[in-house]
Amino acid sequence: MKIAFVGKGGSGKTTLSALFIRHLAAEGRPVIAVDADINQHLGPALGLTDDQAANLPSLGARLPEIKEYLRGSNPRIESHEAMIKTTPPGRGSRLLRIVEENPVYASCARPVALDEGSVRLLATGAFTEEDLGVACYHSKVGAVELLLNHLIDGQDEYVVTDMTAGSDSFASGLFTRFDLTFLVAEPTRKGVSVYRQYKEYARDFGVALRVIGNKVQGPDDLAFLRAEVGEDLLATFGHSEWVRRLEQGAEPPLSALEPGNRAVLAELKSQADAAYADRDAHRYTRQAVHFHLRNAESWGNAKVGVDLATQVDPEFVLGEECGAQERDAAEAAHA
Repeated sequence: MKIAFVGKGGSGKTTLSALFIRHLAAEGRPVIAVDADINQHLGPALGLTDDQAANLPSLGARLPEIKEYLRGSNPRIESHEAMIKTTPPGRGSRLLRIVEENPVYASCARPVALDEGSVRLLATGAFTEEDLGVACYHSKVGAVELLLNHLIDGQDEYVVTDMTAGSDSFASGLFTRFDLTFLVAEPTRKGVSVYRQYKEYARDFGVALRVIGNKVQGPDDLAFLRAEVGEDLLATFGHSEWVRRLEQGAEPPLSALEPGNRAVLAELKSQADAAYADRDAHRYTRQAVHFHLRNAESWGNAKVGVDLATQVDPEFVLGEECGAQERDAAEAAHA
């Protein structure tokens, strides 16, 4: 299932997404972790050194090879140059699975060993000096949208994405690519303002949103969040000496995390599992097509020089059953 963590900068969303990733790995679940924030901190939060994190492959820098692989034998796509970040899959496209080996993972993913289990880590890549004044960060995040549009995931398999802060997620259709979105909010006016904005923007797209209160220090903080967030408040993460030790550079075992905070992680997993059961493959595919057509009309057709609406396969619905069939067809065509 596909999970996103969002929130105001400094709210603790990267820390909580890393903890959730650790929790899933400790239970033996297959996990792909994705750092899609302009500030690339998920790697260090998972225990990488700064040098290791800086040397992670960049999805944004590998878009041509990613597109070429995903294109497969799809007859609606003439070349990888004709693909944009929203190009949806169709018959003949290559699809990704969480538990498999493929050229995209070989090139872009790196294994991260945790004290309990391991995960694959993908990173969009940092905004570099070369990008200043000439590029948009969403061109890098577009790689994540493309991957999620081509990803078939099963129950008890997880993609966890640490999204860019605030409402920047709405600059593309990426915010609709998740079964459940956890919004991390501090008990402050600024903290809940991001929640209100996110809920308003996502209202017409069926986005499942749950709020995790962070840095909650007492009954007054809890009462504030309940009053401002209401039923969307799922849980609150309290003060954590474990997190403080991690931020100081130590590597405490997950088993040493405070029981109350460990229970929060278990509740997040329970909510994620329930959201997976409610997924609608037809709506997921319709939304991908919707944003593709909007991007095509806005800028894509002019940039690529073809009518990108012709890339839409009206007979294709992204789902587990068609996923197996389409992958087999693509592999047979390239045998």
